[in-house]
Amino acid sequence: MFERYNKVQRAVLETTLHLIIDKELQATSMSLIAKESGVSTGNIYHYFSSKEDIINELYKAIVLFNGEFVTKNLNAADSVQEQFRRAWRSVIELGKNHPKGFRFIEQYSFSPYIYEQSKLEAYKGGWCGPMEKIYRQAIDQGLFVELEPHMMVQMHYGSIVYLLKSHQQNMLELTADVEEQALRSFWNAVSKEKGWNE
Repeated sequence: MFERYNKVQRAVLETTLHLIIDKELQATSMSLIAKESGVSTGNIYHYFSSKEDIINELYKAIVLFNGEFVTKNLNAADSVQEQFRRAWRSVIELGKNHPKGFRFIEQYSFSPYIYEQSKLEAYKGGWCGPMEKIYRQAIDQGLFVELEPHMMVQMHYGSIVYLLKSHQQNMLELTADVEEQALRSFWNAVSKEKGWNE
């Protein structure tokens, strides 16, 4: 998730993520980050100007990683439905395989700690933009009703979040069959015709 950073930055970001998920943001101080990461406070300040700076870099790093993860297997030559299925399956896989990153984004996307510039950069590098293009294609091809693509993506993502949270709390086993049922329901909810291909 933090491969593009140097060793010191990576240690700080990884430690901060673990601390925030385990102890919450307010309890995560610079001194605690230094202690847990093994990086001196002075060295941290060489790369990050403040705790807020670390949080924003962490946010951007996770969103960029998420975007690459979800879009890496998308192929414009595939049908819209196949792209739709593959993208949402990747979002689910992402949440399962990287639960701390998922929880961080879910908890802090609307936090005042996250600068507007960070949100803008994250939006451009994340997966929401590419997902909206798939929905726009579906509308243009007459497959989906003419609703705002951004709204549809967010509605469906809200359902994914609920499923992943239920899975993480052992309330629901998120099997391939359950995932397929969820994706079929998403498609059919906005489809002009109920045309989900098995």
